[in-house]
Amino acid sequence: MINSIPPVVPAGRMRALPQPDFELPGGMLLRPWAAQDVPELVEACRDPDIRHWNRPDLLSPAEAEERIARWHARWQDEEAAIWAIAPAGGPAVGLIGISDLDLAGGSGEILYWLLPAGRGRGVMVPATERVGRWAFEDLGLQRVRITHSVANPASCAVATKAGFPLEGTMRGALLHADGWHDEHLHARLRTDTPG
Repeated sequence: MINSIPPVVPAGRMRALPQPDFELPGGMLLRPWAAQDVPELVEACRDPDIRHWNRPDLLSPAEAEERIARWHARWQDEEAAIWAIAPAGGPAVGLIGISDLDLAGGSGEILYWLLPAGRGRGVMVPATERVGRWAFEDLGLQRVRITHSVANPASCAVATKAGFPLEGTMRGALLHADGWHDEHLHARLRTDTPG
């Protein structure tokens, strides 16, 4: 079947360029994950807060290395863009990315978490703003969303402060260890004024 609607983002736009690094305030940066980040990824998958809100699998060092390789492959496959949040020259203290990419439809979802070493630095809001700007200006998406449990006010504050207004609540949308959680849906359009 031939679709008469052209894709919002042409296939090949992501893979045509290497995944960029972005500088953030306070000497922090976004960069692709690397083999040197395996210990931090293993730690993140064991962190109680990250496990509660993001539900990652427990990973061995070998599995963490495979996961990082898969994130690089997902860039090439135009499925996701996953960055490490790190001090310049230092180990990862968090993750931010955009996944569930639908280039033809022009949408994706930002996801994020921080290790204890990254919390309290004020890095997640500027990281979210930067990934959103990349998604709209460089990649060309039309709509970017953020979802989180309604019981996670920190994630709600990040989304709102980064310019992703609350659109509504999705009832019983995600199963956590303590049962079904309602989720907030935040989103921004390319045509929205940030902030």
